[in-house]
Order: sequence, then structure tokens, then C-alpha cells
Amino acid sequence: MSLQTVSNDVFHRFLLFMSIDGNLVLRNFFRVLGIWVLAWFGLRVVWLTAHRIEVSVDDGDDSVTTLREKRGRTISQLLRSVGRVVIVTIAILLTFNVFINIAPILAGAGILGLAISFGAQSLVRDIISGFFILLENQFAVGDVIEVAGKSGVVEKMTLRVVVLRDLEGTMHVVPNGEMKVVSNKTRGWSRAVVDISVPFTEDVDRALAVVRDEAAQFSTDRIWGLQLDGPIEVLGVESMTDNAVVVRTLLKTQPGSQWNVAREFRRRLVIRFSRESIESPFQQRRVHVTIKGGAEGEAIATAASAGAAG
Repeated sequence: MSLQTVSNDVFHRFLLFMSIDGNLVLRNFFRVLGIWVLAWFGLRVVWLTAHRIEVSVDDGDDSVTTLREKRGRTISQLLRSVGRVVIVTIAILLTFNVFINIAPILAGAGILGLAISFGAQSLVRDIISGFFILLENQFAVGDVIEVAGKSGVVEKMTLRVVVLRDLEGTMHVVPNGEMKVVSNKTRGWSRAVVDISVPFTEDVDRALAVVRDEAAQFSTDRIWGLQLDGPIEVLGVESMTDNAVVVRTLLKTQPGSQWNVAREFRRRLVIRFSRESIESPFQQRRVHVTIKGGAEGEAIATAASAGAAG
């Protein structure tokens, strides 16, 4: 008798001892295998669909992220997360159903879920709020928002939470139900407010002319002009401080470009003011000295030195 025949005989005796039908075990094995193969194909289809959405909204320009691109990335991200949970959950339930009848379990789970829902109202509120955020397209992945006292770039969105990354790299996870007011800084168009301080010793009209000329050149710049959404507005003198007048300019930009545009415009104004010999304001202190009973030079010098030191 060969070794293989002995092994098969031992296996069948074991199954007979355990009262297990070998054909049933084989059928169940292939059924479970088929379920998880289909689940793998389903996950693959979800991933490919999400990738196709991202490709379809990509305009090829990495310098500017359009609203359509943000919306597409948000939908693809949600499709991946929700699709993965749904497919894996269905596969697990079908696997259990191969061995046991899960109908009573599902009925019991429904009653249990109803009981849990009363104690998990915040979770239900988060999911409902997340649904309406997506439906109303309040913001998308890549937007810069301020919400619940936190601000940053939206890195991830689910039906329950929104993940923000602030300027210092800190990650903030905000439940959707906590969002009462959302401030979106990169939707439609943005604006940078640039204030320029000019000392009282300078001719204000000349300084305004220099700012307007530099603003006109910046608006027609081959690179930076594309990030503007209209010409730069030089409003004029906005306020006066102790040692300077403040000139205000408004730069309407493409969404999310306001910070880079403002930094570049300030850099160019610094260079231009230096070239035009327009000094920056600095803190000054003027001391008035009154001397009674004589005007000797030594007394005046002593009093002036004392006043300057004080």
C-alpha cells in the first residue's frame, strides 16, 4: 500500500470520526474562496473607478488646483473609504452565511443597532452632517478652511470627520457634527490685503505713484499675473500711526494664491522703495529741552546729554 493511499485513508477516517462530510467541506472552501475573490475584484473596481475620477478632473497644471480637481479628489477619497468598508463587510457576512444561518443574527443586530443609536447620537449627527457637507459642496480636499477654532488644509474627508493640517504641520481631526460655521479661504476667489507704511518725511503722493506703478507692472507679469483675478487696487492712505502713513492695496487672486502673491508683491515693493530712495519708517523720539537762567554752551550740552540719556 502506497503512502498516498494511507494518507487519504487516514484523512477520511478523521472526517468520519468528526462526522464531517468531506464533499461539504470542499464545497464550502470553494464558496468562501469565490466570495473573497469577488471581494478582491470589487475592491479593485472601486480603486480603478476612484483613480479614473482623479484622472478625469486633472487638467495637467500642478501649480493651480481647480475647484473641479478638489471635488474629484474628495469624491474619489470617499469612494475608496466607503467602498472598502461596504465590500469587506458584505464578504464577511457571506462567509459566515456559508457555515451558519445569519438571518437571526442580522435581525438581532438590527435591534441592537437601534438600541445603540440612542446612545450614539453624536455619531449619527456626525454622519448626517458629513452627508450634507458633501451634498452642499461646502469644501473639498485641498481647501484651506477655518472650523471649530482650527484652521488648515483639508487632507481627508469622511462621513464622520475632517482631517486638517495647519501651518505648523499639526494634524487636527474635527468631527463633522462640531462644525457650526465653516470659513473657506480658497473657494471661488481669494484676496490679499497688503498694507505699506510710508514715513511722514516722504512725499505721500510720490509714494502712492510708486506703489501704483509697481502694482501695474505686477499685474501684467508673465508669471504672477496669471495668479491674479483682476488688477491690483491701490486704495490710498488707510490710516496714520505715530511715525508713518499706511497705504492699503487689495490683490484679488485665484483660490489659494493670496499668500504667495502677497509675499512676492511685498518683496518687489521693498526693492522698488530702495531704488526710489523711499525710506522705511522707524521709531523716533523727539525731546524738547527748556533751559532757564542762562544759555551757556556747557549748560546746554549737559542738559541735552541728560535728556538724551533719559
